[in-house]
Amino acid sequence: MSRDGLVVAVAGATGAVGREMLKILQERQFPAREVRALASSRSAGARVPFGDDELMVQELTEDSFADVDLALFSAGGDTSKTFAPIAAEAGCVVVDNSSAWRMDPEVPLVVPEVNPQALKEHKNIIANPNCSTIQMVVVLKPIHDTVGITRVVVSTYQAVSGSGQKAVEELQNQVRALFNMQDPACEVYPHQIAFNCLPHIDAFLDNEYTKEEMKMINETAKILGDERVRVTATTVRVPVFYGHSESVNIETAKKLSSKEARGLLSQAPGIRVLDNPRENIYPLPVDAAGTDETFVGRIREDPTVANGLNLWIVADNIRKGAALNTVQIGEELIRQDLLAR
Repeated sequence: MSRDGLVVAVAGATGAVGREMLKILQERQFPAREVRALASSRSAGARVPFGDDELMVQELTEDSFADVDLALFSAGGDTSKTFAPIAAEAGCVVVDNSSAWRMDPEVPLVVPEVNPQALKEHKNIIANPNCSTIQMVVVLKPIHDTVGITRVVVSTYQAVSGSGQKAVEELQNQVRALFNMQDPACEVYPHQIAFNCLPHIDAFLDNEYTKEEMKMINETAKILGDERVRVTATTVRVPVFYGHSESVNIETAKKLSSKEARGLLSQAPGIRVLDNPRENIYPLPVDAAGTDETFVGRIREDPTVANGLNLWIVADNIRKGAALNTVQIGEELIRQDLLAR
């Protein structure tokens, strides 16, 4: 990093996550002397907001990274597979939000509150985990460090924004159609999402799980650095615009009471405990939307196993689940002095 600050590029700057990355870079006063917005040739010349100003979108090409210190990618897996190695070879550190590099053994998969030490092994490409995995491991980490987690059963309730802007518009249009006694059009999802739940996120695999479910299973073990943690997942799309929710049941090696868990989690980084059901206080996606924290509540002991806990975890999938975590990785790279060319 030069004395004058970093040159930072956001690839996929016109998408929802890319725009949020730009917003968060400005909000958190990321130490960049220049921020560049990159996208496909279709978007070149457009303008995207950056604080009180705008940035002109430049076309993403092989020559985009010659003098860039840090590139935040949210342009899809194919684009990342093509351009991340080119950027890395040019000396730029890439933090990629797609699934392209997550399970590559040579690429760190990082949540700064959980495994910042993994960044020391980076070879100029770092992966940002799946949105649902991020919020879960932020909560699991302090528990695993204290009493050891042996098994996790998670069911997700994921917002349509996780599928992109077209899915947000589809939910809006379907609600409008149904209230006007019209048949809802289904284009993004195979079934109506308005007033419905779809137990189907990403493609189904030969093992009868979806890709989304297997992402959570595989990524959790990699991030926690413990292959002994067994995870099973069911991921569900629900008619919520922003904010993923998760019902998580865990089994631990040692007993942890619900009171001890509340105290432990209330002191953990990035977590806010909202847990007073008698006063109707528990995490809600409408409250999490637009915030940076991971919220946890409904913390209670599971009497059906020796050492069991139930948790309800909610976070903004576009911020902590994508853009914020990516920027936080950049901040951690600076903190550890891992960006010098």
